[in-house]
Amino acid sequence: MAFYEIKNDKAFINIKVQPNSSQNKIAGIYNENQIKINIKAPAVEGAANKELIKFLSKTFKVPKSSIEIKGETSKQKIVILPLNEKVKNFLESL
Repeated sequence: MAFYEIKNDKAFINIKVQPNSSQNKIAGIYNENQIKINIKAPAVEGAANKELIKFLSKTFKVPKSSIEIKGETSKQKIVILPLNEKVKNFLESL
């Protein structure tokens, strides 16, 4: 299974979040079907999810309000991003 799917001008990306990391970064492919993302914030009261949205918004130049997360309380999540050039180029580069 691929780690992302494109439907209706949106990218559905399977990710594994690693909270409490030293820096926010995309760590690369994880288990062949996910992208691992390190997040500085702890997994407490939604802090890691907020930080994840902020990080993805900045990385892909999309509004925070346009980012959806499915699986908020799990380390395995599906992030839904609007499909723009930055997102397309990122997915194609992996």
